[in-house]
Amino acid sequence: RPTSDGDRRYGITNRPTARGWEIDEPRFDTRNAGYENEKHRFGYIVEVDPFDPTSTPKKHSALGRFKHEGANVTVASDGRVVAYMGDDERFDYLYKFVSKNKVQPGTSAAARKANMTLLSEGSLYVARFQGNSVAEINGTGTLPSDGAFDGVGEWLPLLIDNRSVVAGMTAAEVAVFTRLAADRMGATKMDRCEDVEPNPATGKVYVACTNNTNRGVGSNAPADEANPRTQNRDGHIVELSEAGGNASGTRFTWNLLLVCGDPARNPTTYFGGYPKDKVSPISCPDNVAFDSQGNLWISTDGQPSTVGFNDGLFKVGLEGAERGRVQQFLAVPRDAETCGPVIHDQDGSVFVAVQHPGEDGSWAAQTSYFPDYVPAGTRPGRGEAALPRPSVVQVYRA
Repeated sequence: RPTSDGDRRYGITNRPTARGWEIDEPRFDTRNAGYENEKHRFGYIVEVDPFDPTSTPKKHSALGRFKHEGANVTVASDGRVVAYMGDDERFDYLYKFVSKNKVQPGTSAAARKANMTLLSEGSLYVARFQGNSVAEINGTGTLPSDGAFDGVGEWLPLLIDNRSVVAGMTAAEVAVFTRLAADRMGATKMDRCEDVEPNPATGKVYVACTNNTNRGVGSNAPADEANPRTQNRDGHIVELSEAGGNASGTRFTWNLLLVCGDPARNPTTYFGGYPKDKVSPISCPDNVAFDSQGNLWISTDGQPSTVGFNDGLFKVGLEGAERGRVQQFLAVPRDAETCGPVIHDQDGSVFVAVQHPGEDGSWAAQTSYFPDYVPAGTRPGRGEAALPRPSVVQVYRA
């Protein structure tokens, strides 16, 4: 059983794991002598220099240890680097890291060397949201009388220039047990923040909250305006605006752009004010991306169990009359999720990663043969396989 608050907070148990790695590798069983701290090696952001194949990847402990979906970087108006991050776990938090030093312009060797150190020293924050219609939030997802789920927020410091500001915790403890530090500071418990990305056209930040079926169940945290539905099966999208447009600041305003689901069957959906009868159903937002016009694109993971459709990729307008208009662009094969969209609209192409197609099948009874579609009982051609395989797919204009 877990032996510490840290073990409990990070889901460490004495039960066999699903994949059984501990059977073959002693490092994956922290009860083995010499491996007591092995569990603390995982959950960090690692930076890789794609332009130098001889470089050594660097683990950035100052960005905290949790279930990162990624770290998406922008340059603030004051020249410092800001990395936005979500903890992909029920009731966990939204974070950002602000570098101490500023970006060095240019691509010289000296500038690149300096810029590769920016994520090693700086300040780590966690988000606290405050709604402006608190009394009206009852877990049903009913839109408040002011016509929006919205409010203000603040970035609560955990580390300032690599020094802890959390009472009773050292900087090393904050970096290793970041969830415990955020608990102490009173951050807002979110519905699985996965991808968190700033829009390069506007600077607004978009947070994909995939779902949380435990919201408001038993002693779990109840609904709040930033997470307004009890047993949130379908997820939602948070739109966050940093105060004064300064990504390195500590104040922000926010609203929910989407409260997802199938509006034909779920009255507690919201699409930024766009008519519900004119949108594509969407559920379980996972990754977000942007096109050259600043439109939001959302890939999903979990739609079959919520709205009954395969996962897909969706385009969402953000401005004017198109705000909240969800249009489905593609669907992925059975048992797959859509991941990592890259939108090259000016070139007429879109890339998506199709993850784990046919994962609910078995070797004896495959549920998908994507991407080769080799018929059962026939011999695959060279480079083909009569089974599903994850793939990166390019979609382009005919």
